[in-house]
Amino acid sequence: MGKPDNPRFALMPDDEPTLPPKPRWLAWAIVVFMVLAVLGVLNIGWRVMRSAPAAVAQASPALAAGKALVEGSGCMRCHGFARQYVGPAFQQLADRYRGRADAPEYIARKIREGGAGEWGRAVMPRHPQLTQQQALQMAEWVLSLPPQGAAD
Repeated sequence: MGKPDNPRFALMPDDEPTLPPKPRWLAWAIVVFMVLAVLGVLNIGWRVMRSAPAAVAQASPALAAGKALVEGSGCMRCHGFARQYVGPAFQQLADRYRGRADAPEYIARKIREGGAGEWGRAVMPRHPQLTQQQALQMAEWVLSLPPQGAAD
């Protein structure tokens, strides 16, 4: 067996190819980025929930019950208290319908039956699992919010 024909291509046992070690800083950078992303999402959610006017909800047990229903029914997925997301802000709803005599019943019907076209292209889904009384409590809470400029 002698020497190979071309000594440049001969592999000796000590010459096995090895990959260079991966830098640890890259793994740490990825972990730090992921932690910061999670904290950012939690911070945004906390700010949305925190921006509710607490004094209005504490004014009466019925309003507190309406606020609890709003927070527990998934309304916060589309509506903010003072900021518009997919749907209008609760304060925008209050400002638009506060002067109507049938405002609580109208909003309660929209909560239960849904609707579209009144606030742009957004579609309000139906919530038939809520009773009429629950929808009225939610509507009363929305209408009890201060005008949009007054909460700032």
